[in-house]
Amino acid sequence: MIRIGLTGSIGMGKSAVSGMFRRLGVPVFDADAEVHRLQSAGGALVSIIEARFPGSTGPNGVDRSKLGPMVLGKPAELKALEKIIHPAVYKSRQRFLRRHRARAMVVLDIPLLFEKAKPLHPVKAADMVVVVSAPLWMQAKRVLRRPGMSRGKLKQIRRLQVPDHIKRAKANIIIETGCLRIETYRAVQRVVTCIQRAKRR
Repeated sequence: MIRIGLTGSIGMGKSAVSGMFRRLGVPVFDADAEVHRLQSAGGALVSIIEARFPGSTGPNGVDRSKLGPMVLGKPAELKALEKIIHPAVYKSRQRFLRRHRARAMVVLDIPLLFEKAKPLHPVKAADMVVVVSAPLWMQAKRVLRRPGMSRGKLKQIRRLQVPDHIKRAKANIIIETGCLRIETYRAVQRVVTCIQRAKRR
């Protein structure tokens, strides 16, 4: 099995590319979706997060509008939250890999692939890294359309993420999204086809 680590900064189009891999029949582990599941009503991490961050949860699980201000711009608090979340996501990812062990390839959609140390380190998590990228002006335009987003908030998020040009330099493959959607899809298709052909040899 080839484990494709898929990553990209906020607003770069990673979710769209992840969907394209799914459309081509490649199993995708979505780390963000798993975090949402673990933090939603009845999720395994809700009570643990509430105990560490009192007042951060409600009837629907973790309330991000309440939890966000408790950790953003506060390195120690953010680290405490990550210590709760990352091991749980890692276990879920390992279950996903076992379930799909007979497949030629899988995608590990991990937004913070470059930002966080092991077990999310790219060398540990993936056999190859695909970075989704777009021009910075386009990234800003996309992100600022989101509800509750501001230029100040985007600046803060960018500060926490590895810059796009460094991710591009570390990537095995770069998928551009600052182009027509069909061009992005064809680039994803080429990645899948190349791996399939290599596995047949």
